[in-house]
Amino acid sequence: MARISVIGTGYLGVTHAACMASLGHDVVALDVDEAKVTSLAAGIVPFHEPGLPELLQESLASGKINFTTSWADLAAQADVHFLCVGTPQSPESPAADLSQIQSAIRSLAPLLTKPCLIVGKSTVPVGTAQWISDYLVANSPAGNDVHLVWNPEFLREGFAVQDTLHPDRIVLGIKNEADVSTLTDIYATALSGDTPLVVTDYATAELVKVAANAFLATKISFINAFAYLADEVGADVSTLADAIGHDTRIGRRFLNAGIGFGGGCLPKDIRALRARATELGLSEHFEFLKNVDEVNKSRRDYVVELAIRNLGSIAGKTIAILGAAFKPDSDDIRDSPALDIALLLAKGGANVRMHDPVALPQVLTRNLPILAIENVEEVFDGADLVLHLTEWKLYRELDPQSISKRVANKVIIDGRNCLDLALWSNAGWQVTYLGKPGSQAAL
Repeated sequence: MARISVIGTGYLGVTHAACMASLGHDVVALDVDEAKVTSLAAGIVPFHEPGLPELLQESLASGKINFTTSWADLAAQADVHFLCVGTPQSPESPAADLSQIQSAIRSLAPLLTKPCLIVGKSTVPVGTAQWISDYLVANSPAGNDVHLVWNPEFLREGFAVQDTLHPDRIVLGIKNEADVSTLTDIYATALSGDTPLVVTDYATAELVKVAANAFLATKISFINAFAYLADEVGADVSTLADAIGHDTRIGRRFLNAGIGFGGGCLPKDIRALRARATELGLSEHFEFLKNVDEVNKSRRDYVVELAIRNLGSIAGKTIAILGAAFKPDSDDIRDSPALDIALLLAKGGANVRMHDPVALPQVLTRNLPILAIENVEEVFDGADLVLHLTEWKLYRELDPQSISKRVANKVIIDGRNCLDLALWSNAGWQVTYLGKPGSQAAL
């Protein structure tokens, strides 16, 4: 088994470290945040991800994982270093902020005194891997014996453990053929199944992740554009998606119309890709991603417009919002459509009450003009309008008859197009969907 380090203990890093340890590898994970390291060493995961806390605790109990803030310890303990630091959007531009990667490489390089392998997993602009490789060779005592492989991650929040242990593909961007065997040994369990292995160059490996996210974002905005058209002409965008999704060239996944995508990947990745294309003189060829982004953001404004249509004015009205996270099975509120809609409503003078099964602590840390309600039934109290914005199973299983007595008006906008129309209508609710016929008057 390999001696592995993981640099960065955010969402990607903690998941990768715990999964590698569960496979029997000896893992040391580093973060510069001492409080985070202490918490992780106690088995506490600082975010919500199904199955991960249990996996981490098992790995700690087995002694296969430990955490440190020492770069020297990291360099001494491991032969393969996985780079898992964040690449958020720059505060000054749409481009990716590479400061964490640059800092990590500059801290690690002087300590690499023996042959080793650096494995980049962070999502980066094309060309970053080559810079890292050149820097490591020039600034590490081991020089040419320090190799770099680019191995992008493809994690879905809510399924990160499954996606790490049983990925749908493994991509390796390499310069040295011998490094492939090191990674295939580490990923032997996944590769023993039917997981495809793609071996390529740095640039292609870097582009795989951003190309995948750009395609998925485009697919979502495509169906949301048709949702606008469906609303205008009285068509059903869900049936439309079913029909075109039967075409194997298109497929049904990611064709669910609603309030659009969010989170820490798709929005910032398509913006970073456009920024990098512009740097390379290719801006006109990636202009479509600007439209993808604009359609996506417009869905948030559209829900607010629907709220105003229903209420006449939102000022002083009580609006209950179901969901804060950008997707179910996550507490991630980064670029969350649900949270943006809530803030737009609050800015318009509405009294916003919000529930989420796991993301409310994240909401509370931001000190927002939103009342966080822990009990799902209590969020409906006195509501003039209800918005369903995150597709948690809990919300799909609500009893509309039971909660009817709590609201001021039995009116709901289903931003995820998944609530049972017959069930809600029969309980006297007026239901509005996005891009499909709903109950415009209670039955």
